[in-house]
Amino acid sequence: MKHQARKRFGQNFLHDQTVIQRIVQAIRPQPGQRLVEIGPGKGAITLPLLAACNHLEVIELDRDLVQPLAEKAQAIGELIIHQQDALRFDFTALANGERVRTVGNLPYNISTPLLFHLIAQSDSIQDMHFMLQQEVVDRMAAPPGSRDYGRLSVMIQYRCKVEPLFGVDPGAFQPEPKVNSAFVRLTPWQQAPVAVKNTDCLATLVRQAFSQRRKTLRNTLKGLLSEQAIRATGTDPSARPETISLEQYAALANRLAEKT
Repeated sequence: MKHQARKRFGQNFLHDQTVIQRIVQAIRPQPGQRLVEIGPGKGAITLPLLAACNHLEVIELDRDLVQPLAEKAQAIGELIIHQQDALRFDFTALANGERVRTVGNLPYNISTPLLFHLIAQSDSIQDMHFMLQQEVVDRMAAPPGSRDYGRLSVMIQYRCKVEPLFGVDPGAFQPEPKVNSAFVRLTPWQQAPVAVKNTDCLATLVRQAFSQRRKTLRNTLKGLLSEQAIRATGTDPSARPETISLEQYAALANRLAEKT
């Protein structure tokens, strides 16, 4: 029976062979690498990846897709299917002391929480290649002062080098999404670009700063840092959150860490 895309799983199946080929070329899978695909769907990326590296693990929530995918893969290589929710998946346990490469056409309805789930485990990840909404990729790569700069920009750029690779039109998918997409490479830093004493403090401070992005830091950080404490880091308390660089957020977070 033909599988119908399910909205609750955020399914938009990739079918454009030119796009699939560009994705595989960007990933450059090699035999012996630990590759993990999130949301393999009908196997558009899965099968060429498996052909290139002979062994692949995938995480698929939709149980109706598991058996057809396993059957397609039988003659190609060893495919291990985890029928689980990627938002709850333990990538660190899977890595088992190694570092895995993660890829996927991510469900757009959970892309942001899934990215935060992954970067929390970035010590176990070599790189990430994802298809996402264009606007999410724009936000991840945005510099301070731009319209797209926000919490996602700061937290992703603290953990990873962000490389937008190419855009993808809605016609490459079935059903067609109502938004444009983009393929991006995220490479976790071996050494963070800024020194942060406590990453929980950074996450808390950035979340609160952008909860009211049009307000000034002196207002939005009230309860975390005083105006005097903000000024002591060399940051203007009257500045708005979208104008503050990663380096400045690190300094503010370190000030907060000293209080706790």
